Amino acid sequence: MALIVGFSIGGANRRLAAQNPTNQTGPVDATQADSWITIGADESITVYSGKIEFGQGFSTVQTQLVAEELSVPLSRITVVFGDTGFTPDQGVTSGSQSTVTEFRPGGLRQAVDTARDALFQLASQQLDVPASGLMVQNGVFLVKGDPSSQVSYGELLQGKRFNLTLDSKTAPKDPSQYTVLGTSVPRIDIPTKATGQFQYVQHVRLAGMLHGRVVRPPLVGATVVSVDKNSVALLPGNIQVVVKNNFVGVVADTEWHAIQAAKALVVSWSGGATLPDQNTLYTWMQQQPSEDSFTVNSGDTAQTLAQSAGKVTAQYLYPYQMHGALASSCAVADVRGGSGKNATAKIWSATQGVYPQRDSVALLLGIPNANVRVIFVEGSGCYGLNGNDSVSFDAALLSQAVGLPVRVQYSRRDEMAAGESYGPAYVVKLNAGVDSRGQLIAWTYEGWSLTKGNRPNATTPGNIISGAMAGFPTPPLVPAAATPPKTFSNNGNSAANYVTGAVAGNPPGGTGTVASQQVLEHSIASPFFTGPLRSPDRLQNTFANESFMDEVAAAVTADPVQYRLRHLSDPRLMGVLNAAANAANWDTRPSPKPGNAKTGVVAGRGVSCVLYEGDNGYSAMVAEVSVDQATGIITVTRLVASQDSGPVSNPDGLRNQMEGGALQGMSRALHEEVTWNVDPGAITSVDWKTYPVLPFGAPLPVIETVLLNPLNVPQLGAGEYHHHRCRGHRQRGLRCHRRPPPAGSVHARAGAGRAGRPKLRERE
Repeated sequence: MALIVGFSIGGANRRLAAQNPTNQTGPVDATQADSWITIGADESITVYSGKIEFGQGFSTVQTQLVAEELSVPLSRITVVFGDTGFTPDQGVTSGSQSTVTEFRPGGLRQAVDTARDALFQLASQQLDVPASGLMVQNGVFLVKGDPSSQVSYGELLQGKRFNLTLDSKTAPKDPSQYTVLGTSVPRIDIPTKATGQFQYVQHVRLAGMLHGRVVRPPLVGATVVSVDKNSVALLPGNIQVVVKNNFVGVVADTEWHAIQAAKALVVSWSGGATLPDQNTLYTWMQQQPSEDSFTVNSGDTAQTLAQSAGKVTAQYLYPYQMHGALASSCAVADVRGGSGKNATAKIWSATQGVYPQRDSVALLLGIPNANVRVIFVEGSGCYGLNGNDSVSFDAALLSQAVGLPVRVQYSRRDEMAAGESYGPAYVVKLNAGVDSRGQLIAWTYEGWSLTKGNRPNATTPGNIISGAMAGFPTPPLVPAAATPPKTFSNNGNSAANYVTGAVAGNPPGGTGTVASQQVLEHSIASPFFTGPLRSPDRLQNTFANESFMDEVAAAVTADPVQYRLRHLSDPRLMGVLNAAANAANWDTRPSPKPGNAKTGVVAGRGVSCVLYEGDNGYSAMVAEVSVDQATGIITVTRLVASQDSGPVSNPDGLRNQMEGGALQGMSRALHEEVTWNVDPGAITSVDWKTYPVLPFGAPLPVIETVLLNPLNVPQLGAGEYHHHRCRGHRQRGLRCHRRPPPAGSVHARAGAGRAGRPKLRERE
């Protein structure tokens, strides 16, 4: 016999109903509490989220959040995330937005709090006491003063639904009262990962599953002329060849058979696209048609610069870089019924967004999106648009062609040279004017970046490499002149911390004091697919802006920390800068250090700070390095980072993000650059030798972290992804100059004009 309990919320009578299974293909109503949380009669709690775990530990924070708001043990909670038709659509897990989304209205916390308040009302009715007379311990309501009178969550609900709309009036627990959040709860996913029991997407196996392999063009932009299917007809493995426009792949009984067939398949390709000469890449970028936009433009910078007592100019160059996942991307697809309204598809993918991929794959396959289910399974780590979506498209196309489940895993070359979208190269030119006191009075930024494609979405499968190969157009860049900005948005951090961000008479939106300001961005068509790569645009722009601030401070013989503070207005940004400097025992003086020896090994330091995206977390860092002036070898000896992201959910998790960011910043500053040949037009970064990264076992600096923990402000971002190759959260402006290349290498022959790792030029 089922217990039906009625109660009233917001004046409307609601009744609990049996918890029916969610429709796998139907929409999930994110306004309903039952779309987010179920409580079983056995006291188990399951929550559903669209924000995905990539190895950064966010599922631990989600679990802490539920345990905190419901006052239950962590062990009772299961988090289900990233499954279309089961979990709410929260878009793409990216941009350090998971904490912001889950803790803000409309997210997981509000859903849990709605359920908590409803449970209080149920317990009040059941125990015949006012809700104010109740307390909760471990998911059990106790009557204050009479602990023998009690009832548990499971006893109240008996496995029934809440049937409640999320309550906008519900109040979350005050951070000052946290007992679970704010503590370093151990990562819930680490034990199975450390013991080899964790099931990654690479481990997915289905009954009757076949294995696929893609055959990519040898040259960038090449197209299919012909495919000789007979070239693999005699190979073992029941080889099937799939061709759709310029998409070519093979399917076989085993992965080894598929690998051998892909190597043996004879494909005739057209010539590739004309690639820019990498030696003159940055000059080429500045000569291309562009789509332009202003972030700020006060209209008086030319006049202010002309009247300045001093002027500093510099140019900063940043190369193409790649994600380079340690384990190559993998997906499994099961497409049945071909195409049309009766066809179905299931995809097991490490995508960052199951719903955008569902909608894009539906167009790719010609299947209604209601018939497509995308199930997130963690891969080897992700912090942007690596090969996870392309390989999912590949598996779906091959499965549709053969009518059976197909698993596709990239080779290292597949991943690096043809499977992922790169972080774009950048050119940034900066000018500053100072008055007779050395105070900044003008700041201009002009930047060039590249773009081609983007994340999956509901309208353009050609954004993804495999979708473009299958014949779907990639939206072209349309050159356009910049128009006056109407609002201030610093999502890409092109506007430095030191400008006011005043736009169109609106109140200043920036964090600085410089009122004469112009930030002009040029976007040009990229020869390679590009996409988000951890801290996309923000890293490149912060590298340039913070390097330039050091240049200006040096020009006026000011201490870099104090000079920054002179031009900042945001107390939280000033707070993280002071925190990092104090923790590093910053020696207040102009840089570079007077009296440094001209030979041998000398020590240096750097500092940077940023309000990420203009509204999503404050950070600062001090770097100490040594440079062997004879060899140019740079050794990073110490990094001190500070972070203010509002109330800290998990101190150890936040430190992990900060430490990982420091290591990734080192790797990208000292090692990483995508390379290619013009003739033939082919990517040459195809393995760890040709795309070196900070290796396991490399000497590491001392890394110190300072966590600021203001409790009276909203939670902000603190990193979205983690990567299983000695990499972590975004790096904010670590400015290590590139290591000189070996004699006779391409870098050495090309000299300073060569596309290379981050560097500055042309200081005046």
